[in-house]
Amino acid sequence: MNPPRSEMLSLFETPEWLRIVGVFDLETTGVDVTTDRIVTAHVGLLDASGAVVRARDWLADPGVEIPEGAAAIHGISTEHARAHGRDAAAVVAEVVQALRALLDAGIPVVAYNAPYDFSLLKNEALRHGIDPIAAPFPVIDPLVVDKAYDRWRRGKRTLSVVAEHYAVRLDGAHEAAADAVAAGRVAQALAERFAPWLPPTAHELHTRQIAWARAQAESLTEYFIQIGRIEPHDRLDGSWPIR
Repeated sequence: MNPPRSEMLSLFETPEWLRIVGVFDLETTGVDVTTDRIVTAHVGLLDASGAVVRARDWLADPGVEIPEGAAAIHGISTEHARAHGRDAAAVVAEVVQALRALLDAGIPVVAYNAPYDFSLLKNEALRHGIDPIAAPFPVIDPLVVDKAYDRWRRGKRTLSVVAEHYAVRLDGAHEAAADAVAAGRVAQALAERFAPWLPPTAHELHTRQIAWARAQAESLTEYFIQIGRIEPHDRLDGSWPIR
């Protein structure tokens, strides 16, 4: 005898932890997490439908020149940041506080390529004498999860490409709020697509992503060595979700 339809559907329900997720993104002066600075930041909450239920945005004066290349990506010039941005230390403190509140409440925070955003935020906090988030938990990184469950798909894995693949709308790419919300919705789309295989809790998913990220870095290292992009003794850092 077949089980009732309701029981069959329950086997494919998305995990309970996706009923509400935090989202987090930074736009910065560059790609070096140790020396570059925050320009804009977004922390928000999405409900199970992907709707934004809470959001906060920050614009900081990073205290350094914003390179033209970075400004061309996120649209914030040095002049604009100096005229309209808030003190960097105050912005960093508030972003840390907002994220810590979510994580302390057990709400998973989605960040695409999490080691970049969390590591840069950690170093900014240390720079300004602010207690950093040294071990963010629980975190969901759609980049790591997508690679784990669809390893052999060809093509780039940038947020815009992956969002399009999962039919997630992304307007205003490289704007902190737009990227954060899109990443959250990609995480939800991944949960729907791979529901039968996903861990039942955010804590377990977090733990698995640590291993996945390490394995992905090792695989990419070997590929880069083969094509001559890096030397055989070099290794990509697979630490996750912070370096």
